[in-house]
Amino acid sequence: MAASSVLKWDPKSLEIRTRTVEKTLEPLVIQVTTLVNAKGVPGHLKGKSKRGPILVQTVERATADFVLKGEQIANANLEMRNELLTAVEGVRQTGDVMSVASKEFVNDPCTTAKRANMVRAARNLLSAVARLLILADEVDVRKLIKSLHLVEANLERFRNATSQQELVEQYQVFNSTVGDLTMKAALRQRELKDPRMRDDLASARAMLKKNSLMLLTASKAYVRHPELPEARENRDFVFKQVCEAVKSISNVARGERGVDGARFDNAGDLAALLDAFDESVVMDPHNYREATMRAELEKALEGIISRAAFMADSPCTRDDRRERIVAECNSVRQALQDLLTEYMDTVKSRAGSSAELDYAVEHMTRKTKDLRRQLRKAVVDHVSDSFLETNVPLLVLIEAAQAGDQAEVEEYSHVFSEHAEKLVEVATLACSMSDQDDGVRMVRYAAAQIEALCPQVVNAARILAARPKSKIAQENMDAFKLSWENQVRILTEAVDDITTIDDFLAVSESHILEDVNKCVLALQERDADTLDRTAGAIRGRTARVCNVVEAEMENYEDNVYKKRVVDSAVVLRDHVILNFIQRVHVAVEAFGSGNVGAVNDIDFIESARMVYEGIREVRKSVLMGRSAEEIESESDLEEEEIYESKSKIAGFGENQSEVDNSRARMMTQWPEEDKKKIAAQVRLSWDDCGMGLFTGLSCAYNQHVPGQAS
Repeated sequence: MAASSVLKWDPKSLEIRTRTVEKTLEPLVIQVTTLVNAKGVPGHLKGKSKRGPILVQTVERATADFVLKGEQIANANLEMRNELLTAVEGVRQTGDVMSVASKEFVNDPCTTAKRANMVRAARNLLSAVARLLILADEVDVRKLIKSLHLVEANLERFRNATSQQELVEQYQVFNSTVGDLTMKAALRQRELKDPRMRDDLASARAMLKKNSLMLLTASKAYVRHPELPEARENRDFVFKQVCEAVKSISNVARGERGVDGARFDNAGDLAALLDAFDESVVMDPHNYREATMRAELEKALEGIISRAAFMADSPCTRDDRRERIVAECNSVRQALQDLLTEYMDTVKSRAGSSAELDYAVEHMTRKTKDLRRQLRKAVVDHVSDSFLETNVPLLVLIEAAQAGDQAEVEEYSHVFSEHAEKLVEVATLACSMSDQDDGVRMVRYAAAQIEALCPQVVNAARILAARPKSKIAQENMDAFKLSWENQVRILTEAVDDITTIDDFLAVSESHILEDVNKCVLALQERDADTLDRTAGAIRGRTARVCNVVEAEMENYEDNVYKKRVVDSAVVLRDHVILNFIQRVHVAVEAFGSGNVGAVNDIDFIESARMVYEGIREVRKSVLMGRSAEEIESESDLEEEEIYESKSKIAGFGENQSEVDNSRARMMTQWPEEDKKKIAAQVRLSWDDCGMGLFTGLSCAYNQHVPGQAS
């Protein structure tokens, strides 16, 4: 069949941007394509297809519907009426030509010329209908742009307001037009095919919503306190944010991509380097060239190691993690040299792949995998430490501002800024080890918002410190506080999304074990400040663990696995940690009043141990949903070694298994009546707490040993 007799129509040539246009065109394309592909059915006279006339009538009805709807849209939109009617006429004319050509083809489907004529008519009809649909879509775009212009005009009037009353009045007008704009933008977002444009619209809508309240409070603060430069900076910042959001919506409406979006791409540069290195070391030994490839591979590896060293040298990287990273880097270097030696030996011997070479390749990939795991856990070390009690620096700053202490505000503003910088730095590190493009884009966008917002939060605090009795200054501070907390929450959730929960739980378990030992040591040294501060960190870490686990379980359907994980998190949060914090409060108050005898060290240590056991139970419950291969490939045996070597919680003086054995020996010597009471208590503890046999035994033991009642 000649090329001209085949329907080749590319809708992309007409720049169709929305899903609705594509979906509306799709039935007509199917109908026309079916008609073009129709062939004569054997047994019918002159090769005529009995189905052909039905297909022709279907296309004619579809064309007539497009003409009718096009005329209705044109009459409802006078600004584009002439353009739409011209497009409607094009559909009508091409439809008539298609009707004639298709009838001729149906009557004689074996003639190549008639098929070719119908194919040309079909292309012209589809193009005409597509133009009409695109123009109809342009009606929505113009409505969106009209709404944009209205918002811009109202924003300018709001900016020029000179009194509090005028500000409130103009803000109400502006806010109503913003609501209409965001609604139209949301509809456009759902329609667009381009994911980048959808993301741009989503971020612009979020920015408008986020800055709406701050726009009013910052403007009121500036009008009320124009003598303060920080008030002007607050207002100008919010106006700039709103203007950028409006501009972003305008660009998308006109079919233009935002230029800023590209800077949030390029996911996982360090992870990508490791992936590329893993691919480059696997090759046909006959393709290995010692003169060039050795230097190239060594250079690539040193680039990875230099990045790994930067992460290892970070102040938040734990000493033991730093040592493991350094050790893995050395192991990877040695594995590469061994592999290159095997490649060179294979080339010299002119033999094929050998067992030694296969082992060297496997060893090389295993070592890079070990390095990758240590780097991931180093990232989670940072996440676990930095995204803990993230509101404390802000609350301290606001407290100083409310007291009117400008010197303290300046001091705490540095602490707050360093905290914000740390959040951004850790988020960047998390991005470097992630291969989730969308997740990394979200993290980088949220981190950029944190960077931009941080100095304005400080400015709001300075305004309040300068005018501590000003209600308007306090409202402005509250608005920026709310925006900051929301943005930190968004960043936290985004970082959690690109870090694996298995790594997070393993690292959190290790950190909580360290903190538990610090608490017990502080108890023994009667150090109330360290005890209170470390217990607060433990409470924060356990809350983070429970939040992360419960958020992860929302992705699962209701089943036994999910119930077990959620139950273990609930027990930890609602029972174990509360019991521990209660004992911490008793100890801190006792140390402060000098009544040291009121503290039962054994009970305190037991409650601290139960916190660690609770965290470990949560992690074990999560791992129950993993296959053996996943656990073997992703879990780090070092965590098990930590548990075995450090299960001797400071202050116990003996391994927990020895404690269990000692208790068991004592229980065998008790009267039968006490044994029955203990057995009943064990069953009650098991049913009520779901903490396992050991917890029930521990509770029963403490209630029946003299001097150990909890």
